[in-house]
Amino acid sequence: MGFFIFDWIKRLLGVGEPADPFVEVDFRSRTKPKSDLDKPPLEVMELSRRLARSIMDIRMTTVSYEEFTIPKRNGDRRTIMTPCAKLKEMQERILHRLLYRLRVHPAATGFEPGRSIVTNALPHVGAKVVVRMDIRDFFPSTLAFRVGAYFRGIGWDEESVELLVKLTTWQDGLPQGAPTSPRLSNLLNYMMDARLDGLAKYLGGAYTRYADDITFSFPTNDLGVEKVAILATADIVDDYGYRIHRRRKLSIRRSHQQQLVTGLVVNEKPALPRKMRRKLRAIRHHIETGRPATMTPEQLAGWTALQQMIATQRAGTDRPEVPAD
Repeated sequence: MGFFIFDWIKRLLGVGEPADPFVEVDFRSRTKPKSDLDKPPLEVMELSRRLARSIMDIRMTTVSYEEFTIPKRNGDRRTIMTPCAKLKEMQERILHRLLYRLRVHPAATGFEPGRSIVTNALPHVGAKVVVRMDIRDFFPSTLAFRVGAYFRGIGWDEESVELLVKLTTWQDGLPQGAPTSPRLSNLLNYMMDARLDGLAKYLGGAYTRYADDITFSFPTNDLGVEKVAILATADIVDDYGYRIHRRRKLSIRRSHQQQLVTGLVVNEKPALPRKMRRKLRAIRHHIETGRPATMTPEQLAGWTALQQMIATQRAGTDRPEVPAD
């Protein structure tokens, strides 16, 4: 009976259906998709007009990246790809003149104007249980084929698609470090977010995604609901070429435990963890009294600005006081 219910939920939420909202194509197929738009495709001349750059300038933009790594909190290394200056300038034009005009799912909160770690955390405040999952190698796993299918699906002709894919992808995926990658990942995953949001609503909970960080929360402790959410999520993201960290980055936190969502405690209200708040109070006192501190005044100012942002977005006011907690 359990397997029957699980299969029924999968069918209800579209597991196995086409992965892109604009094209009739299976994710694993690399055949040319069929656009469902009736109007003529947008040509490279229109791309030139929208980017305010000549066709020759767009075509001749050098695609090169500098690769380096930075440490993760778990001790691993994260690979960052920094585009060369001319490519970065072109990517920023694509971002602001093309991508920001398109719609992402409301549950996608990462790197979106008007959204933040706070808006990502707010739907989960006061939940009985918070389930967090992490997508492996999120940006490199967002494949160039999907980028091309997306641009083709919203109406660009083949030459424009080839140019846009060349300018926004690297080694067959989205480069982590390119200005266009976060927004493109949200645009391409609109249907994935819609299905995961539908899953959460069907199970009586809430869903948000901040880049590769997926969060569900539920108003009751129900091991069956949690199991369905985890298994169905793995199946849904697999339709889009992703894999979930099943063990190391799977977190289930109940109301008697500290529940963290994108670095904020959400048991009662979005806030920095108590340990960090105490540390910042001590550092602020040391700086004000002229004693040695483990942060510079500039670093402390950055944390203070973060606390102000949290207080502002939590309360919905424009002029918050510096949090005293």
